Amino acid sequence: MTTEPAEPIGLTSALSSFDALWSPRIVTRVNDYDVRVAKVAGEHVWHVHENTDEFFQVLDGELLIALRESGAERTVTLPRGSVFVVPRGVWHKPSSAAGASILLFEPSGTLSVGDQHEEVPDHVDVTVGHVLP
Repeated sequence: MTTEPAEPIGLTSALSSFDALWSPRIVTRVNDYDVRVAKVAGEHVWHVHENTDEFFQVLDGELLIALRESGAERTVTLPRGSVFVVPRGVWHKPSSAAGASILLFEPSGTLSVGDQHEEVPDHVDVTVGHVLP
């Protein structure tokens, strides 16, 4: 990734450049953070990021994020255009029944399945993000 000024990046174009689900692509970087886009459907995996918050914005569709907080579980629903931050140290599991496109902000090098996670299903890509084609 370059830090020099470049051309604007269309998120629709970025999303149309790949088909893989739960496999985020790095659109650009801001300071030490990756700006990632991903296509999602079905369930991700329960995981936690011990040292960083995780920012989600729903570009299209609807995203559910199950949270384990204070010994209880709850689920937040993010319709198109919504943003939500999962605080560091909170176990969470994103999902989308009908599919969604999302934008994420995470420190560069952050693993998509967190610092700790349950068993990773085959459809979830364990990655720090892929460069766009």
